[in-house]
Amino acid sequence: MQRIFTLFIVGLLAIATVSFLVQYHLIIKSEQTRPFYLGVAFGGNTTAEAKLLIDRIKNYTNLFVVQSGPVSKNETSLNEIVGYAVASGLDVIVYFGWFDPDQQWRLPWVDMAKKRWGDRLLGLYLNDEPGGKQLDANWTGFFNRIKTQNRPTYQEHAPAIDAFINGSLPHSHDDAAKVYLSYLETGIGLDELKTRSIKAFTSDYALYWFDYLGGYDVMLAQFGWNQSVTQEIALIRGAARMQNKPWGAIITWKYTEPPYLDSGQEVYNQLRMAYEAGAEYGVIFNFPQIEDNEYGIMRNEHFEALEKFWNHVTSLSSLRSMPDYRRAEAVLVLPRNYGWGMRHPDDRIWGFWGPDENSAQIWEVSRKLLEQYGLRLDIVYEDPAFPVTGKYPRIYYWNPSI
Repeated sequence: MQRIFTLFIVGLLAIATVSFLVQYHLIIKSEQTRPFYLGVAFGGNTTAEAKLLIDRIKNYTNLFVVQSGPVSKNETSLNEIVGYAVASGLDVIVYFGWFDPDQQWRLPWVDMAKKRWGDRLLGLYLNDEPGGKQLDANWTGFFNRIKTQNRPTYQEHAPAIDAFINGSLPHSHDDAAKVYLSYLETGIGLDELKTRSIKAFTSDYALYWFDYLGGYDVMLAQFGWNQSVTQEIALIRGAARMQNKPWGAIITWKYTEPPYLDSGQEVYNQLRMAYEAGAEYGVIFNFPQIEDNEYGIMRNEHFEALEKFWNHVTSLSSLRSMPDYRRAEAVLVLPRNYGWGMRHPDDRIWGFWGPDENSAQIWEVSRKLLEQYGLRLDIVYEDPAFPVTGKYPRIYYWNPSI
């Protein structure tokens, strides 16, 4: 009887051991296969500069973003750079401002690139900072110039433009959102990418929710400009989670003159914050090309930070020691279509209006919640298409009386 009991215990231990090993293997596999792309956005002017940068980073990155205006207008140079990056083991994202009629080779190029490089072409970086431009543009001046110069745009839309200059357009936040989304959906070429099943990328510093609604597949939040990284993560992760989209971060300027970028340690810290919060992309914005630096604006400390971070996220032991903030504990829900920049209390709404009676209340409650929850907070918008009920343990509304 005791022998049978012993064999029974041994059997249970064996089953438990196998079960543990299976679970442990699944945990390791999950950690190892978490998608993450780490790289640099090239902002130089020549093929030689791009190749030099690729050679510097290819051993500790897996992504190269060709974000050069001159290269985006030079088909030969673009082909050479993308080919070199792919041959160096890197995936690529290619920048086009939009599908300019003066650059008629671009759409055929997309078809060619998809066939030639396949999945190594992750997508196109189309336009740049659409939400930020919406907030910060001088719209009255813009339309006045169109009217004064009698451009085709004015000839086609004269009544609407005159109404705007006179202060009567748009009539509401809902109208402003419709105009913005219409521009994104058909005005820059996102529709062309969708018909080709090509992912659309861009970076922004505001209005991520509406960028996703307008058709972007992946948004990169800009970390820089001395803005709150925690708030940027709350806004972009909330938008991405509710709309089921991936997101990332691009480390951009802290200063508007050399050295432009923050310290290498701070760049590392920001990349790590993004990763811990669930980002799938981490990029350093490397522009402009300055005379005393053959690599752009990145210095040795930035390359060292990039390599240190790469080693960290490819080490299983390091991954286990990382906090996991991928799922927020709480969410702040803002009014529907309330396109307020949230960078400071006096920020603009949709670029058309100054702060209103709701802005101060939203500012106050968002400061308190960011302080309380940190990286465990998401910020989203009221939208019946994306209900928050059941998605978060704690739900806060901008107006507690709602």
